[in-house]
Amino acid sequence: MITRRKTRQIRLGKVKIGGDAPVTVQSMTKTDTRDARATVDQIWALEAAGCDIVRVAVPVREAAEQLGEIKRKIRIPLVADIHFNYKLALIALEQGVDGLRLNPGNIGERWCVEEVIKSASERRIPIRIGVNAGSLEKDLLKKYDGPTAEGMVESALRHIGILEDLGYEEIKVSLKASDPLMMIEAYRMLADKVDYPLHLGVTEAGTPATGTIKSSVGIGTLLAEGIGDTIRVSLSADPVEEVRVGMEILKSLGLRTHGMTFVACPSCGRADIDLIGLAREVEQRMMPFANKDIHVAVMGCEVNGPGEARAADLGVAGGKGIGLIFKKGCVIRKVPEAQIVDALMEEVARLVAEKEAEAGAAVADN
Repeated sequence: MITRRKTRQIRLGKVKIGGDAPVTVQSMTKTDTRDARATVDQIWALEAAGCDIVRVAVPVREAAEQLGEIKRKIRIPLVADIHFNYKLALIALEQGVDGLRLNPGNIGERWCVEEVIKSASERRIPIRIGVNAGSLEKDLLKKYDGPTAEGMVESALRHIGILEDLGYEEIKVSLKASDPLMMIEAYRMLADKVDYPLHLGVTEAGTPATGTIKSSVGIGTLLAEGIGDTIRVSLSADPVEEVRVGMEILKSLGLRTHGMTFVACPSCGRADIDLIGLAREVEQRMMPFANKDIHVAVMGCEVNGPGEARAADLGVAGGKGIGLIFKKGCVIRKVPEAQIVDALMEEVARLVAEKEAEAGAAVADN
């Protein structure tokens, strides 16, 4: 049982972060924010995958001016990512964003920060201070002889101090590095110094092959220690993949129970079907159901297959050229190997519809 660190609670739109709120999953669009339609389409795909909060890059005025249009067409909280230009932060706030990601120490003179804080305060919009090992202040790099956990924490405390001096405490903080050990150490150090909610992430983690591992180690270690209130997995991939990995990290630690659960055996010499190819195809076709409460198992032989498949909502146990489709412990179909995936997906769609009908009936009864 994980005992989570006690933090202040902030709110992005309708989503609570910190306190006793569930750990949330975030991602960032990879579209040009000036293209509102493409950005909205990607956000809808992220929400369908289970994303709780989305961030968009705002490098220029034209991007900032599209935020209102984007906000009106989405349902999850929208965070504007701002660097250097305080005027972009002011436009983003006017456009109705739910949060800002900016470092008050790099957006200009103190009066610039004061203008942003005044506008954010009127709307009670949280600000995420985002420290990155790759962009530490020059004096800190010199002081610590390069990027270090200590330097990251000192940088974060500087930015926090600026906001606190202005009486603003709607804050969350991130301390990201591409080195999981450095980021783990930095978050541990900061968690002992402040009670603000923490946004976890391993920055520039890489492609899914390596980035998933680094993110799982870094984010998972801290979450297991009770540190962390919201997470983002940074991958050189479709942002939907970031959400999928983030949700799996939370589910593996028991911090999230809803959403798809997919299990598959690793295959071995006992397998009589192409289990690896079968599992890969099923997982890919299950993506539209990633945010549904459904447990699916793909197993390859008679040793563990029947038991695992029966334990799932739906499952398949492979044999010589055939597949047995299970539903809640009972064999409901026996199909040729070539038809396994299509048959399983038919049952998935049917079960999801049944669950949604039951949920709708329960709401109506209440």
